[in-house]
Amino acid sequence: MTIRFAERMINVKPSAIRELLQLGADPAIISFGGGYPDASLFPLEQLNSVFQTAILDQGRDALQYTVSNGIPKLRAQIAERMAKEGIKCNQENVLILQGGQQGLDLVAKMMVNKGDLIITEDPTFLGALAAFNPYEPRYATVPMDKDGMDINALERTLAANLEAKFIYTVPDFQNPTGVTMSLSRRKELIELANRYDVVILEDTPYREVRFEGESLPPIKSFDTEDRVIYLGSFSKILAPGLRLGWAVASDDIAQRLTLLKLGADTQCSTLNMAAVSLFLDSFDIEPHIANIRQTYLRKKNLMLDTIRQTFPQEVSFTEPSGGMFTWLTFEYGFDAGRFMRERALPEAKVAYVPGAPFFAVEPKPNHARVSYSTQTDERIFEGISRLGRLLKTAVHQAKAS
Repeated sequence: MTIRFAERMINVKPSAIRELLQLGADPAIISFGGGYPDASLFPLEQLNSVFQTAILDQGRDALQYTVSNGIPKLRAQIAERMAKEGIKCNQENVLILQGGQQGLDLVAKMMVNKGDLIITEDPTFLGALAAFNPYEPRYATVPMDKDGMDINALERTLAANLEAKFIYTVPDFQNPTGVTMSLSRRKELIELANRYDVVILEDTPYREVRFEGESLPPIKSFDTEDRVIYLGSFSKILAPGLRLGWAVASDDIAQRLTLLKLGADTQCSTLNMAAVSLFLDSFDIEPHIANIRQTYLRKKNLMLDTIRQTFPQEVSFTEPSGGMFTWLTFEYGFDAGRFMRERALPEAKVAYVPGAPFFAVEPKPNHARVSYSTQTDERIFEGISRLGRLLKTAVHQAKAS
């Protein structure tokens, strides 16, 4: 049988993360690879309560079809939360999504023709590249430092690419680096977008998981021309299995995204939306988020302290003030993917995510993403210590050869 696949399938490849992490399926392996929340923090009793109420008291509605943009009550609740962040919107500007990931797909579907240009951070979120690639874009990348996207480099990129469709950024505790964009750069980014008439796609799945320092305003809060599309998620503050996120956008963009969502999946789960709405009504989510923050701060500190104690000095790392990741940088010429396959997995029984796939244009193999959110304190200490000892051995062997 001959199946005539669309040309775009050339750009649809298996997830580099999932393929590599399959190597670590052995339970003896300590994996710092997956970007998963700590499941012990899921509010199980409260979720059990609201799901029971949604089914027993609201079942005729909660188990029925609903509008494609999401149940009005939840959209209104999200709009209220957005107002506290300085984002002016109403429920008609809110679209409920199958997690923030669906927003990446729908925005690309709405905006990108084959060969169109997307500007991303360098490195950028691998899941965004997976969502964008089927639409066959070109990429221009902007380097990052400790304050996020290099705005001077971005301006040069925009000046050289006036046809760019949008700028994609994860400004808060970026995946994969953990870096947060500074306040001044957020303002400068909006100014540049206005000057060059380009859309910004602001992806914020980790925004509410800040455990140090003061929260910075979202880029969307500075948006006076309706050019920022904001993506949020319940995955990191409730549970990823709910598959609920949201977009905030202008009336026109929100309506177009809703039409695309209608064709993609009709709607998100009415039951899940009803349950999350009841959760927000029935419980104070802020103490729950505070517990997540406190837990991740402890784990982050433990991981970074262990890195300082056990890693060779040639390895540098980021110090995130929120989110779930730190980013390792090895000496030029070091291949983190090969080292994991050939040394870290078989000898130290440790897995991480090699950094090369996070670069949209030119892969840089001397990096790795390490997550501190999922493992217990004991496994963080043990796994990082094992990896550190092995890295020191590898550095010593390289210098001796």
